Amino acid sequence: MVPVSPAAGPGFTSWPWLALLALAPVVAAVWAAVAGKPGLGAGLVLGLAALVPGRLVLDLQFAVNGPLTIRPELYLPDRFVGGSAVGAGFWLLVAGHVLTGAAGVLAWRAQRRGEEPERRRWRLLVPLLAVVAAVGLLTAPVLSDNGFLLARAAFEGPWPALGGYLLLAAALPLAAVVALAAPSDHVARGALTGLTAAAFGVAVPPVLAGLLRPDLHVAWGPVVVLLATTVTAGLAFTRLTEKTADTEADLKLPGLFWWRLTTGLLGLVTAFAAVIGTFAPQVAVTALNPGAAPVNASAESPARWFLLTAAVVLAVPALGVLIPKMAAVARPVLGLAWAGIVLAGTAVLNTALTAAEAGNLAGFGGAAPGAAAPAFTYDLGAGAGWTFAALVLAVLAALAAVGTGVVEREDAGNGAEQAKSLLAPFVAGGVLAVAAFGLPVFSVPGYVAPGLWSNFDTPSWGLLTALVVVVGAAALALRSRPKPAAALLFAAALLTALHAAELPLVGGALGDASPAPGFWLALATVGVLLGAAGMSAGRRTS
Repeated sequence: MVPVSPAAGPGFTSWPWLALLALAPVVAAVWAAVAGKPGLGAGLVLGLAALVPGRLVLDLQFAVNGPLTIRPELYLPDRFVGGSAVGAGFWLLVAGHVLTGAAGVLAWRAQRRGEEPERRRWRLLVPLLAVVAAVGLLTAPVLSDNGFLLARAAFEGPWPALGGYLLLAAALPLAAVVALAAPSDHVARGALTGLTAAAFGVAVPPVLAGLLRPDLHVAWGPVVVLLATTVTAGLAFTRLTEKTADTEADLKLPGLFWWRLTTGLLGLVTAFAAVIGTFAPQVAVTALNPGAAPVNASAESPARWFLLTAAVVLAVPALGVLIPKMAAVARPVLGLAWAGIVLAGTAVLNTALTAAEAGNLAGFGGAAPGAAAPAFTYDLGAGAGWTFAALVLAVLAALAAVGTGVVEREDAGNGAEQAKSLLAPFVAGGVLAVAAFGLPVFSVPGYVAPGLWSNFDTPSWGLLTALVVVVGAAALALRSRPKPAAALLFAAALLTALHAAELPLVGGALGDASPAPGFWLALATVGVLLGAAGMSAGRRTS
């Protein structure tokens, strides 16, 4: 009800909706406490508090650079605003987040017990739904025809907002897992419901803005958040404690079949989307001036063959997961191969984003004499859309592969850990991988490749993802049985080899490319990881 800035007010009458979103879960928590259900009330507060850090950092964008905020329910300028000024509403937002966080700490201390949780149903489905919601949070919250509201996805936005969205996206799955680990069913139900209410507080306002303002439109990301979290809240009020099956086969085998089927199909669909993204146009051009000359806007990415190769690398283990005799070996490979789609897909998307931005900046060149309007608009084409879809599907395939791995491990039991003598090659492979992914694999005169330590750009997120996956696989192999450990290390070597393949696949498209230090380090990493995989495969489970 109080403006967050003197420079701009809400874009529509939002305070009744925002009051409902803020007060409804708190009223429910108070009612639960009064009705003799303190666990349910404490869980609601814990769920609300789980997203407080992300929401707090997201709101800091008002103070850092208000005109770049995409929060039409609180701030929508009707003129050019050159600076940031905050009002009393901003400090009330901050105080509300801090107090909610403090309430969460008190609720956690009140419900802290030493009891072991029961075996929960939905322990794989609910985190998967939370990851789907997290993906929705990272997309553009609203579509805009308003010249004073530049709607864009989290990774294209300023750092305070990006940090907030990343914290929200990370907190959703983590909080869902912690909620299911609560010893009490009441606390687990309340936490999942509170988490849903907190997600609604982020996703509902942009949907309302798209519905209530003619110059704004509903985007798909917040809708996905609402659908995924609604299903989560519905599952929270089903039976959470898993019944003991009469036989172990009744409990494990059907679940394993369906998880492998889901994982394999997601892998194949991801590869299919990446193939379409390889060949479809990355930039779409719309002529605004009928007399403008035609424009060639194919904007083919030099990384398109890199993306095609990554799709093939993913499709092979995805098919293997669907074959029962190969599934146990193919699943760990697919569990890492998805990162190749992210590695190559971010490079392809960088071309589309750069071409669209540069085209719009230069679009005035084709206008009629004396006209101020541009002759063309440049937007992301179908290829960029399919590539982004492949990135989202790759993350879902990764989560499905993790779920399948959990079920496989339960089915096989806890095997022997790797011997300490294998620690050295695992650590060496991880250290070399950091250097290999941190340095460019090729050099081209006049071209500076995106990296982790300098020139951080969209492809850098792909490099970071692949690096985390490779290092994580090496660490996980130390805790795995010999054959699964060998499969993990082989997959890590395959992903590193895909990174080295950027030299011919991307550098060759740019022309006059030569090997850089990262290429040789990548080859060394591949050799060490393959050697460790061979040593692991040669060991016997005690």
